[in-house]
Amino acid sequence: MFLGDDLLAWMVIALGGAMCAGNVFALVRPPQQRREESDLSKAPVVRSLVMATVGGIAALWALVSLL
Repeated sequence: MFLGDDLLAWMVIALGGAMCAGNVFALVRPPQQRREESDLSKAPVVRSLVMATVGGIAALWALVSLL
């Protein structure tokens, strides 16, 4: 089996890390221009922080479970 018996933990690390990094980058560096009129000029701060925290906790939990 690909990556052994720990496939779920590896997937949680990847998805949690991507969720954390994507939301942090959306807060740090918002897009220069809006693509559509309905797009926001910057990311909602509270929602992005909550989602980054959830992703970070999931990735950390999966990393600890691998160790």
